[in-house]
Amino acid sequence: MDKDSIHGRNTTESVDIKTLILWYIDKAPGIRYRELLRLSGLTNGAVEYHLKILESTHKVKVDRQDGKRARYYPIYIRSDESHILGHMRNQAAREIVIFVLEHDLCTFSEILEHMKKAPSTVSWHLKRLSDAGIVLVTFGQNFHLYRVTNSKFVRYVLDKYKESFRDKVANQYYEIFGDL
Repeated sequence: MDKDSIHGRNTTESVDIKTLILWYIDKAPGIRYRELLRLSGLTNGAVEYHLKILESTHKVKVDRQDGKRARYYPIYIRSDESHILGHMRNQAAREIVIFVLEHDLCTFSEILEHMKKAPSTVSWHLKRLSDAGIVLVTFGQNFHLYRVTNSKFVRYVLDKYKESFRDKVANQYYEIFGDL
């Protein structure tokens, strides 16, 4: 099943809403509720209702961060992969991780220069990535060094789910590391 066959049906044909929701979750593991709502074109109530059923029948995995915001994953995705994917769904965090993967050890200044974002924004993302165990911080007297904790596994996850990332940053990564 593809997106066109799901959305290409006329209004007299009924589309199984659970199948539609599962299709989007499968295509973008770690998808958030709002993105699922936007992409599917379904009403808020329909998405909420069917997600609750899919969760209670163990058709999807749900990762709730802070007890509020949820990410949805196909049931077959391993928890260590979903942990990485949950953070890589954020474009800025993914850009930071890809930059650090490309350069192995980076200073905050190097990451900041690459990102072209406010220092507080970069710092916030680095703290989240560090707290998640994705990026390791080595503290020096005058600077901190950042490296990806398990670069081989992170590369594997980024490559395995590359089709679910639809942006320029991810495409650059695959061009650089595609042959590894």
